[in-house]
Amino acid sequence: MILKPDYNVDSLFDIDFKKIKSLGINALLFDLDSTVMPSKSGEYPPKVYDLLQELKQNFVIAIISNNKKKEYISKVQSISNFSVIGNANKPSPKIMKEFLKSVNILPEETIVIGDRPLTDILAGKLLGSKTILVDSITKDSENIQTRLVRKLERLCIRK
Repeated sequence: MILKPDYNVDSLFDIDFKKIKSLGINALLFDLDSTVMPSKSGEYPPKVYDLLQELKQNFVIAIISNNKKKEYISKVQSISNFSVIGNANKPSPKIMKEFLKSVNILPEETIVIGDRPLTDILAGKLLGSKTILVDSITKDSENIQTRLVRKLERLCIRK
């Protein structure tokens, strides 16, 4: 099934990045909101920022977001020392393909990591990359409607 991720974990911190590197993965493309920072906060939790800095030693990393707000994306870019691309129009893989071409990395050497099957995981699959579905970084504080939508999405990928 095209929406089913290759890996499904609770948190970014449950991912075995050493194993991923040993599989020939050279790039990690992360979703922004609810994956590496609380939605629309413009701030990385310190533990996540430290993880991203550590990962930069072994991978090309980038944030690929559907967020269209230029000021917000600019704010995130100003606190990041890696590529942050907004208005990505996922699940279209076009922006991710362009980024990977610019850094000379193939889709099969890439993992797409995000919190939404219908955007992040589908985009990664259409790109031809492995995918990892993580739960929202703010799952414990999200409103009931958002949690319901997430549960419904995950029910769809269990088949």
